[in-house]
Amino acid sequence: ISGTVVIGEGEMDEAPMLYIGEKVGKGGVEVDIAVDPLEGTNLTAKNMNGAIAVMAIAKKGGLLHAPDMYMDKIVVGPKAKGAIDINLPPEENMKNVAKALGKDVSELNIVLLELGARCKFISDGDVSPVIATSFGTEGIDMMMGKGGAPEGVIAAAAIKCMGGDMQGRLVPETEEETRRVHEMGINDVNKVLTLDDLVSTDEVCFIATGVTKGDMLNGVRFTDKYAITH
Repeated sequence: ISGTVVIGEGEMDEAPMLYIGEKVGKGGVEVDIAVDPLEGTNLTAKNMNGAIAVMAIAKKGGLLHAPDMYMDKIVVGPKAKGAIDINLPPEENMKNVAKALGKDVSELNIVLLELGARCKFISDGDVSPVIATSFGTEGIDMMMGKGGAPEGVIAAAAIKCMGGDMQGRLVPETEEETRRVHEMGINDVNKVLTLDDLVSTDEVCFIATGVTKGDMLNGVRFTDKYAITH
């Protein structure tokens, strides 16, 4: 590949590698790479469940070059594709998703407690619950909330691969962040970013490796001679 890191360690991190703009590979197909070496830093530091290392690779120009700021997100799996609208109140989205899944709202498992739906709380890291909406084995029907925009693009790559649906909206909190949104070519900071806006190509792959034990992936396990990853 001839790869370019488009989402990675920012300049403020003074990272020696995997920084935004870094060129990687030995030549070949031009691709964009989005990487989060440790999704769940606090989880790892406290030896809590759910930390992962994640990476997405897509044809050049296929990934939104999201600036390091917050993004509102709403995500569902394949069975509820087309049933979400980030402009609607949470209650309306929950009713629509429940209808698409053939459930009552009270039977939904989501990350936001509304209308009596059951809630799975997360303390850190928002890529894993996004992915879990599309696995069908984790019991998560829907994910709503605000998290990192770069992580949102990485998660969108997984959702694109798995046939789910996602919408996002950047949430600039300073004039500098608003300026960066405009530099991306987004004139309306309230623009709804569809899954195709976040990942504009079907030529994309997603890779996740467990760091600490989680619902979907085992954490790193050590033997006398080597480490085992999942």
